[in-house]
Amino acid sequence: MGRAFVYVILGGGVAAGYAAHEFVKRGVSHGELCIISEEPVAPYERPALSKGYLLPEDPARLPAFHCCVGSNEERLTPKWYKENGIELVLGTRVKSADVRRKTLLTATGETITYKILIVATGARALKLEEFGVSGSDAESVCYLRDLADANRLVNVMQSSGGGNAVVIGGGYIGMECAASLVIGKINVTMVFPEAHCMARLFTPKIASFYEEFYRSKGVKFVKGTVLTSFDFDSNEKMTAVNLRDGTKLPADMVIVGIGIRPNTSLFEGQLTLEKGGIKVNGQMQSSNGSVYAVGDVATFPVKIFGETRRLEHVDSARKSARHAVAAIMEPEKTAEFDYLPFFYSRVFTLSWQFYGDSTGDVVHFGDFLGNSFGAYWVNKGHVVGSFLEGGTKEEYQAIAKITRLKPAIEDLSDLETQGLGFALTLSDKPEPSEAVVVSSGSGSTLVTEKPLHVWHATAGVILAASIAAFAYWYGRRRRRW
Repeated sequence: MGRAFVYVILGGGVAAGYAAHEFVKRGVSHGELCIISEEPVAPYERPALSKGYLLPEDPARLPAFHCCVGSNEERLTPKWYKENGIELVLGTRVKSADVRRKTLLTATGETITYKILIVATGARALKLEEFGVSGSDAESVCYLRDLADANRLVNVMQSSGGGNAVVIGGGYIGMECAASLVIGKINVTMVFPEAHCMARLFTPKIASFYEEFYRSKGVKFVKGTVLTSFDFDSNEKMTAVNLRDGTKLPADMVIVGIGIRPNTSLFEGQLTLEKGGIKVNGQMQSSNGSVYAVGDVATFPVKIFGETRRLEHVDSARKSARHAVAAIMEPEKTAEFDYLPFFYSRVFTLSWQFYGDSTGDVVHFGDFLGNSFGAYWVNKGHVVGSFLEGGTKEEYQAIAKITRLKPAIEDLSDLETQGLGFALTLSDKPEPSEAVVVSSGSGSTLVTEKPLHVWHATAGVILAASIAAFAYWYGRRRRRW
């Protein structure tokens, strides 16, 4: 027995929800689209799991954070999928895929065929066992990747009130979960091997601000070491964790956030893989023309930096999903994906945004004793990245705009002096343009401007052609006179 669809989305996370929304916006017919997900619920905004879901008072719960509320759009409840003729195949694992035959085989033995497949399988949390540490199957050891993980974590937090939690990892999950634990009145110690938190993105100076803020909330940090084992009492209840440097920390619960690994196993040997993900082109299309990949599992060209990357953030998942559907439904009207890497987080009363790339020289600015500061990254004489804490909507838009523009920087000290004002001033200026030489056809040469954006370029060509035509007419008139 089997079912056939025109379009199948494999995976039920953020990217799946946004892809489905885009399909409906572009007129997909009833019965053409299917979503297959291992989770028992319709796609939801995964960032809620490490934020509102863990709060002790008025916590976020479904259906409140189904896609696409994260981008201030309509909420896609199961009723919405039914009304739009989209088949939700939930609680279902696909155990094999054959991209040549365009078939998926579920764990229950059902075969599902497709014409176009969108792989939105996301990633799985790395487990301690992969690093030689046993015991992570203990009741009080928690990971956070899906709704089941979040429910388990909430239960453990509720039974550990006033107790001790150790958070392993200093990245997104570690920082956001630590904040929720503190709000839940649990003592928190963070352990990670790097010199400071958020080491892949934050500079030491930026990290120092957040670490001091967390310390003011009671969080302790143990850096430069890793967890090696757990201690349990005679009732198999956790009592402590042991670190490589010999430290023993009291612990009633542990949250592990040590990274993720893309779910590509179904397609190994069938699709081209690169940098841990499925390699796609600017239309999110894989090495097999009938298969697209989006979100955490996709390695795609980042045009602004001229290289392929795999990005692990919800914004990339949302936008790559929408772009893939646009490319599928209207390929002749869809340009290549032109994504500006964007990361953000909100913890306690803090909120930051980052755009671009964290390479090159760093120029900090603002008040690091307050809560409004930022940084620029300058590589090969151009701004390639921008960070801002405590900004307004307009200020965040400004740093995003100048990061995409990649303005040339001659004096780093002057950039430091201007600080946020540099982005605000530059973002108010007209789009940059480059000179273009146009022959008038009458022997004269005209110099006009060719803006960098496509619609500007079109206007520039029209203007140049008009001037050239006038010059040609004027030349002929002069010869008559």
